[in-house]
Amino acid sequence: MPGEIDLFSLLVPGLLPILVGCTLLFVVLDLVLAKLDFYRFTWHPGLFRIALFVAMFSGASLLLRQ
Repeated sequence: MPGEIDLFSLLVPGLLPILVGCTLLFVVLDLVLAKLDFYRFTWHPGLFRIALFVAMFSGASLLLRQ
């Protein structure tokens, strides 16, 4: 994957599509976990949400940016 992507003659970072995809996936996963009341088993729900997003984005970035 290149460093930049040409989007309507505007150069955007190559990680932007990964960020958008992870954000959409995270929103869906967050809604499912909230509906299942999973967050009441975590020590700090806000910290867990941030850590989950960072782990998803980092994992996807490492897998797709080889």
